[in-house]
Amino acid sequence: MNEPATIPFGRPWINDADRQAVASVLDGHILTHGPQCKGFEEDFATFVGDGANAVTVSSAMAALHLAYLHLGVGPGDEVVVPAQTHVATVHAVEWTGARPVFADCDPATGNLTAESIRAAISPRTKAVGVVHFLGIPCNMPEIMKVVADHDLKLVEDCALAIGSRWNGKHVGLFGDAGCFSFYPIKHLTTGEGGMFLTRHPDVAEAVAQLRAFGVDRSHGARKVPGLYDVTMAGLNYRMSEMQAALGRSQLTRIQENLERRRANFERLKASLAGRPGTRVLDATAPDAANSHYCLGLILEQGLAARRGEAIELLKADGIGTSIYYPHPVPRLTYYREKYADPPEHWPEATCISDHSLALPVGPHLGSDEIDRIGRSVNRVLDELAR
Repeated sequence: MNEPATIPFGRPWINDADRQAVASVLDGHILTHGPQCKGFEEDFATFVGDGANAVTVSSAMAALHLAYLHLGVGPGDEVVVPAQTHVATVHAVEWTGARPVFADCDPATGNLTAESIRAAISPRTKAVGVVHFLGIPCNMPEIMKVVADHDLKLVEDCALAIGSRWNGKHVGLFGDAGCFSFYPIKHLTTGEGGMFLTRHPDVAEAVAQLRAFGVDRSHGARKVPGLYDVTMAGLNYRMSEMQAALGRSQLTRIQENLERRRANFERLKASLAGRPGTRVLDATAPDAANSHYCLGLILEQGLAARRGEAIELLKADGIGTSIYYPHPVPRLTYYREKYADPPEHWPEATCISDHSLALPVGPHLGSDEIDRIGRSVNRVLDELAR
């Protein structure tokens, strides 16, 4: 008997227009730090709206690191971060010399809440780093009140949240900085790459200089070629022209991408509705617009301890899955050994890490494939529940 065709968890959505956009850059002579990057910044800011200013960077972690450096976070400071997130969220704090302080998440969304942030604040807290988990926006009005009450800086990790909005306002525009990822299976891709977002033109200008060695003038602004000054200890976090050209082309399809994800998510969620021993992570507030990076399915009761078996059975059935994320960050060896944060501080993050499955809903899938995923998940969980 033939094995079932595999439905991958994620796959870059690349078309001929994307390929041509990259090829056109290779036909020219500017391969980095040029007009495509500038154009991508303008296009992305237009998509986000509300007076956004965007700066292309080499990754979302680069954007996060630049954000904290620009905000003056450093040794002696503390930054409240989610226990449930990709390690890059925390690494960006760690590399400033500040201490990450881990807060637990809301079991329904996987996000930090105003209450969990407030409980983690100390006299040394300088900033808060929120993550819009799986594209589900945090309750930003409530979080902004806590930040304002304590006079803190706020950085938004939007790596999985292109298209996520709260009451129509795009995530990344509430705090002091928003940081986006263009990894291959994200909502749009540049291969590797990211974007720094801010409401303030002067902040964008300063971060653009910081990401490019601290050089005081661009190539076009140099009256004498090769003559410039360096006014800060900068970094090299630049994006290439090929990446930017691909990102610009991808951005022309972002609304279609988001609509496909929404339709796939809702169809798969409906097929799992009422499923005993499971629940789906999703936005719970009417003002929250989920960008549907994937469908996070939490296994509960007797199924909770059988996730590994479920993954293997789904794999045998040709269904690709993933885990977001394999451990709460404070349980990872580096952070566990350095900070020894007690597990009882983040029980909900532990539940999501240990008992969840991430199911695909990306634009590479059609309704027939989503239906097949739903049938397979239901069949596998029925078998494990016996």
